[in-house]
Amino acid sequence: MSDQPVKLTLPPEGYTDWLAELKMRIHNAQQRAALAVNRELVLLYWQIGCDILARQAAQGWGAKVIERLSQDLRSAFPEMKGFSRANLMYMRAFAAAWPDEQIVQQAVGQLPWGHNLVLLTQLKDPERRLAYAESAIAHGWSRNVLNIHIETRLLERSGKAATNFELTLPKSQSDLARESLKDPYRFDFLGLSREAGERAIENALVKHVTEFLLELGAGFAFVGRQVLLDVGGDEFFIDLLFYHLKLRCYVVIELKGGKFKPEHLGQLSFYLTAVDEQVRHPQDNPTIGLLLCKSKNKVVAEYALRQNTQPLGVAEYKLIESLPPELATDLPSIEQIERELMGNDADTPITDDES
Repeated sequence: MSDQPVKLTLPPEGYTDWLAELKMRIHNAQQRAALAVNRELVLLYWQIGCDILARQAAQGWGAKVIERLSQDLRSAFPEMKGFSRANLMYMRAFAAAWPDEQIVQQAVGQLPWGHNLVLLTQLKDPERRLAYAESAIAHGWSRNVLNIHIETRLLERSGKAATNFELTLPKSQSDLARESLKDPYRFDFLGLSREAGERAIENALVKHVTEFLLELGAGFAFVGRQVLLDVGGDEFFIDLLFYHLKLRCYVVIELKGGKFKPEHLGQLSFYLTAVDEQVRHPQDNPTIGLLLCKSKNKVVAEYALRQNTQPLGVAEYKLIESLPPELATDLPSIEQIERELMGNDADTPITDDES
């Protein structure tokens, strides 16, 4: 048989589309296989953790048995990672945190082990753990992004801004719009003091636009800052203009360095009208406005919003905010666990790839 490469002719009609379809099927099959392997691994870890809990409770075994188990399992399965004493302790904690096997199979089992370590080390409350797990699955968060969202209390702040969306938007859009806004917004990544002015904050937000978009949440696309609007020959400038891909609308964000005042909404409402007239495409939904202020009286904001016929929201921003105490747990951090794994000859740090 000749070793000469076969000279390929032009593919027959329809071949290119068929090849693209086959590639997609193979890619999807690879993804399903990887997810199945991950679910089996997480379920195995949960079962090992349950065994440790049950035998320690029934037979009074102390913590030293975990050290012995680690040595025996690593000797029996030298090619497998994850049987260090530290990780076995995590399996025990994982089983204690999720006593319901159904949740493990249907929810957290879809997340890599590294994600589950973040949930264990960062959150005490089971309901909050599950909420963040479900959001991580729905949005495809990496482990680092999940960690950031937990530390900044993303889910606790989502949908908390004062808005009039229920009165000004269709039901199908108002719920998504409300959940797309937060209160308060955290701008501690800017490195500014509490006394920073509006323009300094605006400049820093644009300079750190990647972090700003992460804080705003999924769907926001940056359009520009100090966007010029020419209205009857007079010039006006919007602080920050975004487009929301899911809401299919522009979002005007105005910054105020002090306490909220009802008259602030008049200016923002004017900008919304101008954007709707000059920028919005006929297929876009009505523009939404978000006023970010240093502080607000919630009742005053709700009264002011109620009288406005355009979709507006009011939220606070925080330039400096410490980590909430309820996030801390008695478990070691994921970094501590990885350092212990690094120090083990037979183990390497658990990453998303290994999960």
